[in-house]
Amino acid sequence: MTYQNYSLKQLQQIDAAHHLHPFTDHKELRETGSRIITHANGPFIYDADGTEILDGMAGLWCVNVGYGRDELAEAAYAQMKELPYYNSFFKCSTPTPVLLSKKLAELAPKHVSQVFYGSSGSEANDTALRLVRHYWALEGRPEKNRVISRKSAYHGSTIAGTSLGGMEPMHKQLGGAVPNIVHVMMPYAYELALPGESDHDFGIRAAKAVEDAILEAGADKVAAFIGEPVMGAGGVKIPPMSYWPEVERICRKYDVLLMLDEVITGYGRTGEWFAAQTFGIEPDTITTAKALTSGYQPLSALLVGDRVAKTLVDKGGEFYHGYTYSGHPVACAVALKNLEIIEREGLVERVKNDTGPYFAQALQEHLAGHRLVGEVRSIGLMGAIEIVKDKATKERYLPSGSAAVIVRDHAVAQGMMLRATGDTMILSPPLIWTRDTIDMACERIAKALDLADTDLQKR
Repeated sequence: MTYQNYSLKQLQQIDAAHHLHPFTDHKELRETGSRIITHANGPFIYDADGTEILDGMAGLWCVNVGYGRDELAEAAYAQMKELPYYNSFFKCSTPTPVLLSKKLAELAPKHVSQVFYGSSGSEANDTALRLVRHYWALEGRPEKNRVISRKSAYHGSTIAGTSLGGMEPMHKQLGGAVPNIVHVMMPYAYELALPGESDHDFGIRAAKAVEDAILEAGADKVAAFIGEPVMGAGGVKIPPMSYWPEVERICRKYDVLLMLDEVITGYGRTGEWFAAQTFGIEPDTITTAKALTSGYQPLSALLVGDRVAKTLVDKGGEFYHGYTYSGHPVACAVALKNLEIIEREGLVERVKNDTGPYFAQALQEHLAGHRLVGEVRSIGLMGAIEIVKDKATKERYLPSGSAAVIVRDHAVAQGMMLRATGDTMILSPPLIWTRDTIDMACERIAKALDLADTDLQKR
């Protein structure tokens, strides 16, 4: 029996009776009923009522090639018929992860040539944490196991991912984090820059927080620094261009590994294949997932730099880590076809040279002047809109985050899916967006801001 045999109300009732959603107030959801998304095509999603919604979040940061790609379904089908599954244990492999590893090594920064597979970004970050600590133990320095992260960072929802991340509400529910992980200031100039401080100087000061944490612990105790090139779930916080080169310099100075979490930024989001290339840095590990398959299959790939990989191979013996679905042949087949589409259609170059700059211009021209907007910012096809009560003082509406939710709900009602994170509206659309799609999005967001402004002035 397919879902077409059920009414919307029946699906909502079954959903409420049995389905626990991620990051959800379940009581609130069950009182209102979930929106049932039934199909999608290109840049649009459709719900059970037939409402067409422009997807400004690429699913959940992942559907880079858009919806309805028959090639990806056909790649999965062909692989399922030939070999639906076999594991990568027991000295075995299958063709698709072998070929995907070669392709990723070609696309990644030149010093990164090894790949470890999982099914999610959370799993990939667990692997990265395990790997960097294991690396230092193999090098005879097991005490070098502290990892520096940042406040408001997001590195997944597993115990290790939550511990690496810097989101306090998640920490409160964890009931005991992985030890030896510390969090420093984030490069969020809109709220943290000093009066008159230039972007360059702020970037250097934010990077110095990493150095201060290294010196406080002692460089002989610090294994690595982990960060998202652009903080995604924390509100599309884009660092000044001075930040990452300075962080890299600090890490090299103190012999601290540099871990990039590119689960969101990888595979074209910033106008390069990897944001490491956008910011001109050479990390020791790169965590990727999401857009690797454009969300058509669950797959993650931890890209490992030559320094770490060489020690693991030469000195490691057996690495007691892995997953049932590491290198899943169907997921890897879809990833290979997805990367082929991105290359064939020039989506990375389009973001860099056309839609990315146009997106930045459109946000400024159509939204930045609105009374509720304190700042708009973007890089590639990632954007943020700061919602404020007072543009001059940056005062927010209370309770925190409430105004952004009002904007979001009006946006969805206007046929525009975007996300509210705290007091920030965030966008991460499919890379297939055109200038016309961007104009459509700005028009709908502007209307949502107007409607929200009316509601908020009634308070």
